[in-house]
Amino acid sequence: MPLRAGPLSLIYQGGDLRYVKLGEREVIRRIYAAVRDRNWGTVPARLENVEVDSREDSFRIRYDAEHKEREIHFVWRGEITGGQDGTIRFSFDGESKTTFLKNRIGFCVLHPIHECAGAPCRVQYVNGDTATLSFPKLVAPEQPVQGMHDLGAIAHEVVSGVRAEMRFEGDVFEMEDQRNWSDASFKTYCTPLRLPFPVEIKAGERLRQNVTLRLVEHGSSRGDEAHSSNAGRGVRSAEFSQSLLTSAATDGQRRAVVEIAVSSRTYPLPSFGLGAPSHDRGYMEQDVKRLAALRSKHLRVDLRVGQPNWPGALWLSAGRADADTSLELALHLPNVSPMAMKDLARELEKRKEQLVRILVLQEGVDSTPERLLKLALKHLSCLDVPIGGGTNADFYQLNQFRPPAELCDFICWSMNPQVHAFDNASLAETPSAIPAQVESAREYFPGKPLVISPVTLKPRFNPVATSAESSADANELPPQVDPRQMSLFGAGWTLAAFKYLAESGVDSVTFYETTGWRGVMETQAGCRLPERFRSIPGGVFPLYHVLADVGEFAAGQVIGSKSSDPLKVDGLVLRKGARLRLMLANLTGKPQTVAATGLGGRAKLKRLNETNAEFAMREPEKFREDVREAVEPRDGRAELNLMPFEVVRLDFAPARAKRGQAPYRGG
Repeated sequence: MPLRAGPLSLIYQGGDLRYVKLGEREVIRRIYAAVRDRNWGTVPARLENVEVDSREDSFRIRYDAEHKEREIHFVWRGEITGGQDGTIRFSFDGESKTTFLKNRIGFCVLHPIHECAGAPCRVQYVNGDTATLSFPKLVAPEQPVQGMHDLGAIAHEVVSGVRAEMRFEGDVFEMEDQRNWSDASFKTYCTPLRLPFPVEIKAGERLRQNVTLRLVEHGSSRGDEAHSSNAGRGVRSAEFSQSLLTSAATDGQRRAVVEIAVSSRTYPLPSFGLGAPSHDRGYMEQDVKRLAALRSKHLRVDLRVGQPNWPGALWLSAGRADADTSLELALHLPNVSPMAMKDLARELEKRKEQLVRILVLQEGVDSTPERLLKLALKHLSCLDVPIGGGTNADFYQLNQFRPPAELCDFICWSMNPQVHAFDNASLAETPSAIPAQVESAREYFPGKPLVISPVTLKPRFNPVATSAESSADANELPPQVDPRQMSLFGAGWTLAAFKYLAESGVDSVTFYETTGWRGVMETQAGCRLPERFRSIPGGVFPLYHVLADVGEFAAGQVIGSKSSDPLKVDGLVLRKGARLRLMLANLTGKPQTVAATGLGGRAKLKRLNETNAEFAMREPEKFREDVREAVEPRDGRAELNLMPFEVVRLDFAPARAKRGQAPYRGG
């Protein structure tokens, strides 16, 4: 629901405020309240009695929220107001109905990274002191961010002479750099991490919090207003009012068309591979053919040496692949002896020609310790294969506990978009945070190849759990499985993630698994919960076609491109020889119009949307062969209307083929 608070525009969605903007400038990405259980799991809210009074330049919203899951039962009353002067106030009045252990309950405020990363800000601490700091440019390892603790308020400039100030009441707040987990935001949250957690909240205990956003003038003769005694009132000088009107003037003139501008900058197309399946079903002949059509470069196999019969487990996983398939071996080592390492080396010697790299990881440790790397190098160097270290978890664990770069042939970590939020809009934000991780890794590990392994749609495990995870209900999907794995949205997210990984210059990426509900296609037998995961037995998932489209350009290049609204539509441009391909993804549930400039030439168009997705899943070979629609750009501009969650590709015919080069055939 679009709303206005004077010069500010914003979206209300499901109890949260999103994308608060002054004109085209994003001020705050999201304000919401969260209930986190003892393992940092988010307990979802059910809203009731929602009342919305929306006016031309102000609003008031009230609702009741209930969080109920197992032993947890917490309710609160929310009220949000937006005033004509641009002041937004969000209040939270809650009560626990049961006694349970929690890690956090209360407000979180997300600050957008593109507007804030590296930018100066003013903070006021709860003791009244103030300081001028900066949002981190590189992904910060410290949690909370250095200096961003015990916050009573924080303000940053949004346009010249105007600051946006967030003020917090009811708890002590601090900030973390959420880019560590692929979120495109800095998060100011309640309850400092220095306090013990989890803690018990008793039945009947009440919690009250408020956060207030207002626009304030600074740099005038009246001094800095962001932390003055006038904190409850916006500054209303004529110059200030005019600056707000000027900044907001373009708000009603936003282009309905998403522009994709193609640059002249190129990047090597990173190789990509797939993970071995987490189920125990073998491949059928059709599976092997379809996997080969992806042209993936390796298969990731996880080997836990501490488990019984680990050699058999290794070759069982590897044996499902073609004998020529290169293996990316993730070694999960316990505290092993030199003798055990010698045994491991002897086993790996049998297939050393297949090994493309070895990831050295230690069970139960955030990142590869120095002693383990030295042990691996001593006993596995005979294999003549790159040996690297890093983490099996998120960039946060790598950032906190960095392995010694001098002992690593490469650095590895994994990615997923659902550590903190789970809705489509939040997932669509995450690909644009990928470059910050890669840029930071280059700074922290100069000159080292970067390996992202694996990329998954959901976390594979919880690296920060404080207790054993509850057993999954046999009638519910496992926590590692998301139905969007086989959706059009999953295909669009995969395209966007690959774009930012490629344009960031990573060396290798491992995506998902081969088959099963965490893979790129379903097993021939189908999944065991068809009502929860509506896949087609033996069919592929839409994201299969995204990877197949990329695989056709293996050893090619990526051409840089920029979307004017990447939360709606993003694109990936591929080139190999005379062939040029533009791939586009609509990441929203609404139709979008998109225009690409800087390509030129006639193009063959392939659409993947709600009208043909089932055919593409059941008959992927026939779907990929059928290319009928053509696009004729005008003055180098190709404009398309995309259906909700549609993924398209355009293959451009070059104006002239180079001598000795086969003419362009499309597809």
